[in-house]
Order: sequence, then structure tokens, then C-alpha cells
Amino acid sequence: MSKKITEVSKLKTGSYLLIDDEPYKVVSTATSKSGKHGHAKVRLVAMGVFDESKKDLVFPGDAKVEVPLIDKRNGQVISVSDNIMLMDLETYETFEIPKPKEEDVLSKLAEGAEVEYWSVMNKKKIMRVKS
Repeated sequence: MSKKITEVSKLKTGSYLLIDDEPYKVVSTATSKSGKHGHAKVRLVAMGVFDESKKDLVFPGDAKVEVPLIDKRNGQVISVSDNIMLMDLETYETFEIPKPKEEDVLSKLAEGAEVEYWSVMNKKKIMRVKS
């Protein structure tokens, strides 16, 4: 199981949620007071972890949302070409992973470099290069 259910009102800036089975990071939250006949509303702005798309969402305060379980792992770069060949430092499994879009991460990638990568919903992404 790679996700859990939580109330949208418990999400804070910096937490994660699933939208259409894609992980998104919460950039900002705002809660409106409940009205005379209504419920409180929670407005979220979220950025995609993999595609960096931005979503504006409004939920009732008691709505349930899915939260991804993020597996943060360490790996070593074996080769850099169109994709990155990584080896997990715990299981020694090797796999290809797309190049990161972030310029500060991409500029530090080299053979032998140690990286932190996240595995979320059967997708993997290099988050940072360890120095």
C-alpha cells in the first residue's frame, strides 16, 4: 500500500496529497470560516512532484484525500546519458531514471555521485545530490 487517507483540513504547507493518482506538494492552504448554513472550505494550491504542474483546489473542510507514502532512498549514479542509471545503496538494484529538471541538481550529477531519490506511486525522481 503506497497511500493513506487523511482529512483535507489536516494538510499543511509542505505536505503531500494525491490528485488523479499523481503526487502533489501543498504550496499554500487557506481555510474559510463556516457560514450560516455551510461548512468550512479549505483552499489548496499544490505543485506536481514529477511534472511541476500547479493546481488550485477547494474542498469541504471534512473531505477525505489520499496522501502518498514517500519512500526516500539513497542511490549512486552509475552513468549519465539521456537517462540516469542508478544503483540503490541498500538493495543494489540498478534502474534507469529520467534526468531531473532542476538545474541545481542536474549540474551536480556525475558518475559515482551519491543521490537521494524518492519512490512515489511506482515513479522515481532524484531530489538532491549529496555532497
